[in-house]
Amino acid sequence: MEKVVIALGGNALQDEKKGVDSEAQLNVIKETAVYLVDIIEEGYNLVITHGNGPQVGRIIIQNELAKDITPPMPFDVCGAMSQGMLGYHMQQAIGDELRKRQIHRTVASIVTQVVVDREDKGFKNPTKPIGLFYTEEEAKELEKKGYTMIEDSGRGYRRVVPSPEPKEIVELDTINNLIDSNNIVIAVGGGGIPVVEENGELKGVAAVIDKDLASEKLAEDIGADTLVILTQVEKVALNFGKTNQIDLDRVSIEDMKKYIEEGHFAPGSMLPKVLAGIRFVESRKGRKTIITSLDMAKEALIGTSGTIIE
Repeated sequence: MEKVVIALGGNALQDEKKGVDSEAQLNVIKETAVYLVDIIEEGYNLVITHGNGPQVGRIIIQNELAKDITPPMPFDVCGAMSQGMLGYHMQQAIGDELRKRQIHRTVASIVTQVVVDREDKGFKNPTKPIGLFYTEEEAKELEKKGYTMIEDSGRGYRRVVPSPEPKEIVELDTINNLIDSNNIVIAVGGGGIPVVEENGELKGVAAVIDKDLASEKLAEDIGADTLVILTQVEKVALNFGKTNQIDLDRVSIEDMKKYIEEGHFAPGSMLPKVLAGIRFVESRKGRKTIITSLDMAKEALIGTSGTIIE
């Protein structure tokens, strides 16, 4: 059975046009579950990862607005809360869809810690904005607490946190045991909860691990055959959005590296997905990465859609 890690994008978890409350989120995830179970029904051994940006952002806002009533939780704890919330909705929706089709598989979501290096260059240059917008005066007060604040989009100041590389998945043995027992596993939500090792113990840190890089690390470590990174477009494109746009079908890692050097992929959107895809293909002979949209994922797995890096 082909082992596939499928990394869900934010649009697979939430549609702001339909609302951002819990019920609206669950309804979107129920729609996503149909596509995922289509893939499971084809016989793939599926492991699922996901983003958490909007969800953890709202948890932080709730924390900040309620700070005078109840103590706010640290950023790593907020990440764990978002993993639990999304994992709950996803395992419920996928489980319901499996039962509808009388597929006898169980689903488990794992609150996942990911070790990062305290000396990672990302800690020296925080770049990932989180939480509310603040005035300049409020930002200066927050800087006194040790926060790094930047002016963002002309709307005010926001806190930024580091984005270090994933080094080790703490719950890897648990994930592998669940996979070996024929469970569908949901893991490394939001890139995982970033932790550092200090004096033989793990300590949570305020950081955001790139979801696609963490998914790639998981795919490597569980011995997956294919990494599927989902986004809003069916295929990766050169000259995206221009009259001379060229969609990519099957492409080598050498060509992808050339396209990166030519500046075809935006740093905040497609570039991290392409870099993660290249890393996975390079990790072992015979592996492939697929970048495509949720609705075309099943077709991409049989090679009739999506961009396939091999």
